[in-house]
Amino acid sequence: MRKIIFFFFLSLVFISNGLPGQVVGDNLAFLPEYREQLPYFQELITGGQYQEPSRLIEGDPYYFSRQFEKGSLTINGITYPEVPLLYDVYRDQVVTFHPVFNQKILIKPEKIGGFQLVNNSQFRYFSGNEGHLRDGNGIYEVLGEGEYFALAKRYKTTKPQRDISKYDDIYVEKTDYFLWKSGEFFPVSREARVLDVLGLEKKDVRKELKEMNFNFKKNPETYLHYIVSVSPE
Repeated sequence: MRKIIFFFFLSLVFISNGLPGQVVGDNLAFLPEYREQLPYFQELITGGQYQEPSRLIEGDPYYFSRQFEKGSLTINGITYPEVPLLYDVYRDQVVTFHPVFNQKILIKPEKIGGFQLVNNSQFRYFSGNEGHLRDGNGIYEVLGEGEYFALAKRYKTTKPQRDISKYDDIYVEKTDYFLWKSGEFFPVSREARVLDVLGLEKKDVRKELKEMNFNFKKNPETYLHYIVSVSPE
């Protein structure tokens, strides 16, 4: 019964956020079919209770916010907006809140089609980069898309706290960038590599990049967003 109450609660409060797929509430005829599956839905997407981060590490392991914020979540092609979400980038885990059990619970990454945080950052699950040290559960932010996707892998590491403190370590935020196409990841850490993967010559895009003041070294995310949108398909 508690499972039914929890997901009945979700079906009532979620509205559209723009991620692809059907949105709960858009099609009222869809709801009866969904409600019939509520008792099974929790077992499908939840990965157990979230383990709280160590109190001996200064800072927090989350991306953007350490508090639950209303984002949106796409599961099996259905988008659920107004979902309380946290993104733990240290452990690459997406966390929501269980209103019945009053617990932070994990969402299985392989069930996540995508999610959007309150700052409009959009994330999706991508497989195929398991050899990368920071691939984690395969969750990447989508910076832009065209023939290729431009992706950012957000993560945090820790380093020893050198000052006299109650903390042993401190969180350090980092990002790696990739181009992705048809299941293949291409690491990109400099402009020459980006242009090589996209099959572009610097002379072909130099004028536009200069006019718009896009520079990979200074602002790789703006640069990647633009370059994948203009690269020929």
